[in-house]
Parts: sequence; C-alpha cells; structure tokens
Amino acid sequence: MTDIRMDWAREKRTGLAEAVFCAGKTARQIDAILAEADGRRLLLTRLGPEKCDALDPAHRNALDYDPLSGTAFLGTPAPLTARGAAVVCAGTSDLPVAREATRTLAFYGWQAPLIADVGVTGLWRLMERLDEIRAQDVVIAVAGMEGALFSVLAGLVESVVIAVPSSIGYGVAANGQAALSSALSSCAPGVLTVNIDNGFGAAGAAIKILKLRSR
Repeated sequence: MTDIRMDWAREKRTGLAEAVFCAGKTARQIDAILAEADGRRLLLTRLGPEKCDALDPAHRNALDYDPLSGTAFLGTPAPLTARGAAVVCAGTSDLPVAREATRTLAFYGWQAPLIADVGVTGLWRLMERLDEIRAQDVVIAVAGMEGALFSVLAGLVESVVIAVPSSIGYGVAANGQAALSSALSSCAPGVLTVNIDNGFGAAGAAIKILKLRSR
C-alpha cells in the first residue's frame, strides 16, 4: 500500500524502534503493516478492542494484546532483564495510561513495577511504597485531576520524575489540562513532562535516560 512507509532503521538511528499508532488507522492498514513486518518485532499502541477484533485472524492471533492499555506486541517478547524504572499512578482510573508505559518498557526488556492507587488524598499509601520507588533511577508518574502527585514525588525521591498528566477528571480538570499545568509549573526541581495520556512517550524518555546511565 502506497500510504504506508515504515521506518525500520529508526532503532539503529535513535535507540527506539518504529512503533505503530493505531488510532486513526483502519484495520486494513494495520493488517498491511503487520504483513510488511515480515518477522520483525513491532509495538502497536492505541489499538482498541473492536479494531483488534477486525484484524485478519492470522495477524490477530500473532499479537500479544493488552486491552487495558491498547498495546500489542508482534514477535517474540523481549526477556525482562533490565531494571531501573517504575511507573506510579495516582488512581485506578489512570491504569490505562500507566499500563501503556509499563508495556512499552517491557517491549524493550525493561522490568518496571507498576505502583497503583497511591494518590495524594491518601498520602499514607504512597509513603508505604516509598522505599520501593526510591530504589529506581527513573519514576514515571501518572495522575489526572490536579496532578499533585508529580510535585509530591519529586520532593521525596532522588530519581528523575517523568510526569504524565492523564485526562482523568471533570470540570476545571479539563481532560488533563489542569494536571498538565501542574506538571509544567511544579516547584519541585527535576520534573520532566510529556503530553496528556502519553505513557508511550514517557517510557521512551525513560529508556533513553537509562541507556545513557549505563554507558
């Protein structure tokens, strides 16, 4: 198909492989991409259950699919041998974005614990897991509503904190805009921020930081 041109050399050039953003693509286009992969490993993101079900059965059955995060792996899973990152999310509603981050890390072989439901309204829940979080070099924090988790975490840990504002919330939370503003205006130094709901991008940044650390 002439509307598909895969960047198979991206990993060699940038350290992160080509990935397929499935939102806005038809099942037929995704089938064509999977056919072109021809034995290569491939990460798919934002693949909804209905679109996944509409894929060619041979392709669908070849995928390791996680409906919560909307991610899928094509090819043999990487062994989870690398450590150094954790994903922390404020509430259960943030899990789709948090899982997108952990699944992206797993695609590259990074074993990252997911520490969920530790929002600041019950600060004791976060404090109970603080030693585990402090053991990581990079912490991806996912939070919606007012996004207070980002500053709280960055004030407690030496780790790099990557803030992922989530679109959870209503009214003035404005689909993640309030959390994004909190992340960008955090008074805690060392908070890096990616776009709303961008667990994939946060994981990519974490991987690059961890790779540089190991050089």
